[in-house]
Amino acid sequence: MFLSVFDIFKIGIGPSSSHTMGPMTAAVRFLDQLRAAGGTPARLRVTLHGSLAFTGKGHATDRAVALGLIGYTPAGIVPGEAEEKLARLHAEKIVRPAGLPPLGFDPQQDIVFNYGPPLPGHSNGLIFEAFDGAGNTLLREVYYSIGGGFVVTEAELANPVKTEASAQGGVTRPYPFDSAAEMLDMAKASGKSIAMMKRENELQSQSSAELEAGLDQLWATMDGCIERGLAQQGELPGGLHVKRRAAVIRAQLEKEKGTNLAQPHVTSDWLSVYAMAVNEENAAGGKVVTAPTNGAAGVVPAVIRYYLDHCVGAERGRVSEFLLTAAAIGGLIKHNASISGAEAGCQGEVGSASAMAAAGLCAVLGGTPAQVENAAEIALEHHLGMTCDPAAGLVQVPCIERNGIGAIKAVAAASLALRGDGSHFMPLDNCIEAMRQTGEEMSTKFKETSLGGLAVNLPEC
Repeated sequence: MFLSVFDIFKIGIGPSSSHTMGPMTAAVRFLDQLRAAGGTPARLRVTLHGSLAFTGKGHATDRAVALGLIGYTPAGIVPGEAEEKLARLHAEKIVRPAGLPPLGFDPQQDIVFNYGPPLPGHSNGLIFEAFDGAGNTLLREVYYSIGGGFVVTEAELANPVKTEASAQGGVTRPYPFDSAAEMLDMAKASGKSIAMMKRENELQSQSSAELEAGLDQLWATMDGCIERGLAQQGELPGGLHVKRRAAVIRAQLEKEKGTNLAQPHVTSDWLSVYAMAVNEENAAGGKVVTAPTNGAAGVVPAVIRYYLDHCVGAERGRVSEFLLTAAAIGGLIKHNASISGAEAGCQGEVGSASAMAAAGLCAVLGGTPAQVENAAEIALEHHLGMTCDPAAGLVQVPCIERNGIGAIKAVAAASLALRGDGSHFMPLDNCIEAMRQTGEEMSTKFKETSLGGLAVNLPEC
């Protein structure tokens, strides 16, 4: 099994990796298939199923599909330009993708929200259809947005082994661990850290300079997102009238520095405000990095910033080690369970992010591979059963604060692991399996449909 660090961490836009970035990517892929299929398409239609239908409006799924059909990728969005093209689409009801004739597409009519049963493969399903001038179907494709911005077709979902082999392109990796147990065995046999093994796996398909440049870009984007979130005030979009809080809290914390007003737990407040800054930006549709999803995008950046700003002996040069270690843990969770809120609940999003962040922090603070694995297990274990129940389908309540708490749990988990020798009762692999089973048995009303939990217990004022 190999998932690149750049698969786990993707630069994109908010508010959701599965409901915004995934559908946009699916739209781009469908246009590529349509170009290859030939014929003379004249009109498009997209149908959203399952969680994409129930919370699609709150997650801007319809907007994402339209932007993808215009030709934008999540990483390639130019905000002002994109809004102009969206306005033109709504006025003309035509998309003009490169290499294809003008295609009739009215977002109000041709994006259908199907509130019936979800498609069989995954709760985040969508169907793209292209018709000729006489109304005949030229191409129909089913896509599943499986979390973290990952998208697969119906055929790819049915044959994951073949799909993964195709993605690898025949490249072999020196440390192809499929489980945490294998990862620890390989670390012991090689004498290498988790980050070192992950780095060598990455270098089979890119140069060292390319890898470092990519990792630097990831952290620069994460840190830039924190700074934007810490500077912005006002109300978040979507109708819940949720106010941004990060800038106000940061000002309070800065004012308390060096005074007797600062409490011992002030570093927890800094952790929370870093994470909240990211997720407020995400909720506003800003530029973020999936870590491993948008809904959990604040945890890893917050813990890295905590390491750099508050830990004795922190080194900027070790951020790449943090990211590589975190990506190794995120890859194991995705491979053996899920990082999708619509599939596993928020344990799969913030739980996974907290485990990744705990592992990364433990590593850069000098933890052994066994201690790193222990840190990830502690963090994940104490998110098991967490539901995904966003109010009004918006990635705001409880998502923003939940990232802050996930970051705090990550630091606590890393600290506990460093106090031990790496030996512990519950292996990470078993914890991941428990998460998979819990997600599988969790009611769909608690898996990003906004049909249960906090989403239906709102204040009446």
